[in-house]
Amino acid sequence: MRSGFPKAAPGQSVGVLGGSFDPPHAGHVHITRTALKRFGLDRVWWLVSPGNPLKARPPAPLDKRIAAARALMQHPRVEVSDIEAHLGTRYTAETLAALQAVYPAVRFVWLMGADNLAEFHRWEDWREILHRVPVGVLARPGSGIAARTSRAARIFHSAQIPGRASTLLARADAQAWCYVNLPLRDISSTAIRARGGWNATSPQKMPRRSVTGPESKVHR
Repeated sequence: MRSGFPKAAPGQSVGVLGGSFDPPHAGHVHITRTALKRFGLDRVWWLVSPGNPLKARPPAPLDKRIAAARALMQHPRVEVSDIEAHLGTRYTAETLAALQAVYPAVRFVWLMGADNLAEFHRWEDWREILHRVPVGVLARPGSGIAARTSRAARIFHSAQIPGRASTLLARADAQAWCYVNLPLRDISSTAIRARGGWNATSPQKMPRRSVTGPESKVHR
């Protein structure tokens, strides 16, 4: 395995949570711990992206976001990585294709918040994502109805795994997806930036208590 790339053993199931993490927060931690348990995953990788094609405002420097994410997400089965910067990929479908080429014996599961499922059909090559890997969807405040009635949910309705059987997702075939409810935490990176809790240029530590559950206007 290349130096600096995240680690996974052949046969392991790895949940992939991608996003700008600008900044990382307690919501990200919360959904990560939930995903490990509810989807039966061996590991979760946080893919901190160089940038997000859907956002006009550039994020804080990558090294700052990586450092903040690692300080926040401390769990033996979770790894924070900047692998996208090394792979040179821009869109989720490209990233997953590259990961499967580098880790052919690993089973990947794409993780995202319900707000992303509501807009999933706007992502670049969104159908290819579902044709490559199973998708785990985690509830987000105010996004439940929009997610459950979204275009992607309707088109792939027959491939949905019931929430009560969510642990089957890690070993499911591509196209399978599962929506799970969880205690909601109404926190987002956007809100943290708006109240001045994250300086995009100067070094700072994230407060320990503002660290735990989902943001997810993440990928693309």
